[in-house]
Amino acid sequence: MRIVCLDLEGVLVPEIWIEFAQRTGIPELRRTTRDEPDYDKLMKARLAILKRHGLGIAAIQDVIAAMGPMPGARDFLDALRGDYQVIILSDTFYEFARPLMRQLGLPTLFCHSLVVDDDGMIADYRLRMPEQKREAVTRLKELNFRVVAAGDSYNDTAMLAEAHGGILFHPPENVIREFPQFPVTRSYDELRREIDLAFAAG
Repeated sequence: MRIVCLDLEGVLVPEIWIEFAQRTGIPELRRTTRDEPDYDKLMKARLAILKRHGLGIAAIQDVIAAMGPMPGARDFLDALRGDYQVIILSDTFYEFARPLMRQLGLPTLFCHSLVVDDDGMIADYRLRMPEQKREAVTRLKELNFRVVAAGDSYNDTAMLAEAHGGILFHPPENVIREFPQFPVTRSYDELRREIDLAFAAG
């Protein structure tokens, strides 16, 4: 009864907002949860920037459609799913993630939703629930699953702390400094090894 919970962006796929910032030439959109731990503040700033530039959901989906998983991500995920149940816990949105999920073999995804108006502009966002990553791990533990979690950013650390084992994957230095209790991995081979070790530790 073992489940691996993985973050999506920065672990299996590139950071969507960073890709979008590069393609649109809007550097303010490069900020992610690696830079701003307050997710609501980050999202409100993003939506304001999109509105100011007249960019709607179609423009973002065009960028996402041209993206793919990170090199090696699909093979890593397929092998992992051969031995464990896997759930992707992400603070992205279903409207963003669908084409990427198809490229990853349609793993189970828990994330949030966008509110899009009749003009195709993103008017707001809806969280599935507050602290959904941590809460999902808590509920899985209550169902007697042993849970190991991996992520890369501030918004993953509560999930990592709640899991029986938490692992950082390619985190920025500021996250490493603030959360030295989590092992740091830099490749999918290292991440798989740490996942196996965490389960073996019982």
